[in-house]
Amino acid sequence: MTSPYRPKIYPKTTQPYPFYNMSERRSLRTGSGRVWFVNKFQDGVIQDKVEQVSVIGGTDYTKCWCRKCEDSDSPNNVWWEFVVTTANHVVFDDIEANHTTLRLFYDKDESPVVIVDKVSVVLVDIDYDLCLLKCVTCDRNVGTKLMEMDTNLNYVMNKVWNKYWDYRPKHKFTFIVSHPHGCFKQVSVGQWKDRQQVSERRCKLTYTTCTCPGSSGAHVQCLGYVNWTQSVLVHSGSSKSGFNYSGVG
Repeated sequence: MTSPYRPKIYPKTTQPYPFYNMSERRSLRTGSGRVWFVNKFQDGVIQDKVEQVSVIGGTDYTKCWCRKCEDSDSPNNVWWEFVVTTANHVVFDDIEANHTTLRLFYDKDESPVVIVDKVSVVLVDIDYDLCLLKCVTCDRNVGTKLMEMDTNLNYVMNKVWNKYWDYRPKHKFTFIVSHPHGCFKQVSVGQWKDRQQVSERRCKLTYTTCTCPGSSGAHVQCLGYVNWTQSVLVHSGSSKSGFNYSGVG
């Protein structure tokens, strides 16, 4: 589903906006994203808090609001909510979010199919090409695994940051984990080349790290940086110069 509200061009440019004029057609599109801010709820109260719930605005529910529970006379009272960051041109607004399906843990071709299909928009920014989605599941195995992976990610990220902080300007090492063409996880490596300062605390990067269609929305990881020193950068596109570029983060 393509929103009829997609603009014809990017703001303040002459560059065509992706998938404009496709609202009359139903076609499958794929993109990539990153899961974070995983929180468990019971009867609307946060449990085992490991992240700042304010990032996703808490919860307005006392029962699970996934699609299965929405149609149930006895919805689960325990569920997990999490945020997915992606590019705004991948999911433009709530119209598209309502038709968005996430496949989790797609690490290899034979990975089991794990689907989350209840998604809503938390934030969209067309200028930054950034979209934050709030997602929900009451599958205990999925929720527990996401929380464990999120906790481990934060631990490893801090270790890498401490180890490679001094090497950032020299190596400019950049990697992207994405799902090109909607396929299983791929890791590509390269270097960031230019850093364009958009505001005092915001920038965008160009880089040599390889991507394909379907990589849009993947987190651009710069070795030695973490989210509070290099804000969330998502892969946005490719330029005529041959370099790829991020959204603003």
